[in-house]
Amino acid sequence: MLISTAYAQTAGGPLGGLFGSSAALQFLPLVLIFAVFYFLLIRPQQQQQKQLRSSIAAMKRGDKVVVGGILGQVAKVGDTTAEIEIAPGVKIEVLRDGITSVSSSGKGAKDKDAAKDKDAKKEG
Repeated sequence: MLISTAYAQTAGGPLGGLFGSSAALQFLPLVLIFAVFYFLLIRPQQQQQKQLRSSIAAMKRGDKVVVGGILGQVAKVGDTTAEIEIAPGVKIEVLRDGITSVSSSGKGAKDKDAAKDKDAKKEG
């Protein structure tokens, strides 16, 4: 005969090593890659989203916000919307879900109103 019969070797017993230690070693790199992706990419993103949701929930009048690339200051806060002043006398109403960044201003809304009153008295 020109072709000889070849016999495959089985490792690990009657199931052919499917559940043996070599299979666990084959899946180990996949598990390690998933763990690295989780700790370097997924988990930090979840923490950022949680922090953004909490800052939007705690948003108050006078805070500076970014909405779709537009910078403004919160003039009024509603349940699902917020009124943002983007220029003196120009206000837009946006959904709270559309706000991408919130930063608390150093002055509160009362301090801002008091400063406006002082300026108005100086001019008048």
